[in-house]
Amino acid sequence: MSDKQAHLNGAYYGPSIPPPTRNYHRPGRGSGCGCGCCLLKCLFNIIITAIVIIGLAVFIFWLIFRPNKVKFHVTDVQLTQFNLTSNNTLHYNLALNMTIRNPNRRIGIYYDRIEAKAYYEDQRFDTVTLTPFYQGHKNTSYLNPVFVGQQFVRLGADETSEFNEDRVNGVYDIDVKLYLRIRFKLGRVKTGRFKPRISCDLKVPLNTGNGSFGGTFKTTRCDLDF
Repeated sequence: MSDKQAHLNGAYYGPSIPPPTRNYHRPGRGSGCGCGCCLLKCLFNIIITAIVIIGLAVFIFWLIFRPNKVKFHVTDVQLTQFNLTSNNTLHYNLALNMTIRNPNRRIGIYYDRIEAKAYYEDQRFDTVTLTPFYQGHKNTSYLNPVFVGQQFVRLGADETSEFNEDRVNGVYDIDVKLYLRIRFKLGRVKTGRFKPRISCDLKVPLNTGNGSFGGTFKTTRCDLDF
């Protein structure tokens, strides 16, 4: 037996041995997510960074300027005429005294356009445009819109009944709204334009000349809506 294996010179003539398996790895495939994950991660980091920067900017702005809400009040009203004819023509004479308080120490306000509109039972009966102005820091400004004239108003049976009730009581529910176009001044920087609306729901007594028939008007705070 030993002579036979020596004769084969160490060669192996048994079953064939399969070649070793080679593993090929292609980028972007397999268990890893490759470039797609990198892009998503970068995008996520950018978004988080932007949120942090914006948050810091807003916080710094608040620390520097500490903005406070501007306050609008109607301090006095004179209503000397408010008559409704049989053909729904409203004759009116209404004058208001209004105050605008800017409590901010570092923010000024440009009132580029001021449009005052008067309503009764959701029907607009007059519009006046007031003079533009600039309001400085910690300042109180005054507006004096006056509505005089006559206007057809479309009142139904319910609204006419409300008018007759107001006439008996001597007090009318009149809404005055200011439509503004404003800019803010922060130091030397001026912002873009904003268009807030100011709503004043008023209980207006009729002044007959011998005093107010429906009592005395009370100062009314208006609502600011951006």
